[in-house]
Amino acid sequence: MSQRTRVIVAVAVLVIIVGAILGIDALRRRSSATPVVKGDEILAPGSIPIYLNGVIVGGFTPDDLGQLDTVSFVDAEEGKTQEGWRLSDAILANVEADQLTPATHIAVSSSSREKTAQLTWEEVEDPANHVMFDLSGRGTLKLVSVLERLDVRDEWVQDVDKIEIETD
Repeated sequence: MSQRTRVIVAVAVLVIIVGAILGIDALRRRSSATPVVKGDEILAPGSIPIYLNGVIVGGFTPDDLGQLDTVSFVDAEEGKTQEGWRLSDAILANVEADQLTPATHIAVSSSSREKTAQLTWEEVEDPANHVMFDLSGRGTLKLVSVLERLDVRDEWVQDVDKIEIETD
C-alpha cells in the first residue's frame, strides 16, 4: 500500500470517528430537549420532572429553586460548604403534603451519570439530614446530604434529571 493510500485511509477513519461523536452528541441533545408534558402544560426545557406513582405532577428548573429558602452544611470529605435548597421544599412545591407518609419512597436520579439515590420521605423531611440540591460548577443540580450513604462526593447524584415518588 502506498503512502498516499495510507494517508487517505487514516483521514477517512478520522472523519468517521468525528462524525460518530458528533452524531451521538446530537442524539443526546435531542433526547434531553424533548419536552415533558404535565397534563396540557409543557415543562420548560431543562426542567426536572417530578413523578408521583408514575404520573408527572410537576417539575422545576434550577432557577425556580431561587424562590425557596437556602440551607448549607460543610461536607466532611473536603470541608467545603454545600449551599442550596432542600429537596423537601422542591417536592412540596409540586406535591401535597398529605400525599406523603414517612415511608414514601423517593428516587432522585441522573440518567447521564446512571446514578440514583433511594430515600424515604422521613429522611428527606428531616432538616438534620440536609438532603438538598446544590448547583454544580456547570449549573446543574446535584443531590447532597450528610446521610451516611450520601455524605461523600462519589455518592452524590450529580446532573439530577428526575424525581420519582412512590406512595404505599
